[in-house]
Amino acid sequence: MSEIKVNKISPRSGTAITLGDSSDTFTVPSGVGLTLTDSTLLLPTTINTDKLDPKSGTDLEIGSSGDTITIPSGATITNSGTATGFGGGKIAQVVTATKTDTYSATGPDNAFVDPGLTVAITPAASSSKFLVMCTTNLGCAQSEENAARLVRDLPSSDTVIAQGDALGARIRTFVGSRMPDSGDMEPYNMIVLDAPAQTAEITYKLQITMQSSSGSTVLFLNRSDSDGDDADTYRAASTLTVMEVLA
Repeated sequence: MSEIKVNKISPRSGTAITLGDSSDTFTVPSGVGLTLTDSTLLLPTTINTDKLDPKSGTDLEIGSSGDTITIPSGATITNSGTATGFGGGKIAQVVTATKTDTYSATGPDNAFVDPGLTVAITPAASSSKFLVMCTTNLGCAQSEENAARLVRDLPSSDTVIAQGDALGARIRTFVGSRMPDSGDMEPYNMIVLDAPAQTAEITYKLQITMQSSSGSTVLFLNRSDSDGDDADTYRAASTLTVMEVLA
């Protein structure tokens, strides 16, 4: 007959029920549910599906303790959400900027200026830390001084990172050194692990300053004081790299 209506199908004692034969198809129409209560559903080795959804209000768990989940060669995992529980120390992203042109600045003394070396990065998580690495090359006029520092630039405020404590009225608590002779240029290497604790975009930038007794142009980025076509001329490039380290 085309349809059988019963309340229960039970196997004969000691046997199992077989539905259909090889190559048969059983169709469960739309709107019909299959409910397993305290039972085990044995599935085939391979299941082809477009989506796995957890039951409402629960989490989806794959595997048990001691199991190994293998992603075969050629397969790709794409994460459009937040990845957690993978352990710390993972590098989420690396952003870098290189400045190859030169920059020149004049007074006032001890006033920091932005020479145009910046990196913008958006944190993947508020718990991330950022390894900020800067190599810059500064030159200055004879018997003058220069210095550099790293700044975390947020929409609401700027924060100098890894700044030393002030001593009395001395406020020049940045990395720096006096340049001994006209025409010289020195590299500055700064490495700081910063923890801004936020998810909004952050701009890290280099700032430089000088101490001038002449009031003329005394501070140079990526060049020496002497900048003619001769043996006393020096030029270089400066880089700023930021790496996001997941918690």
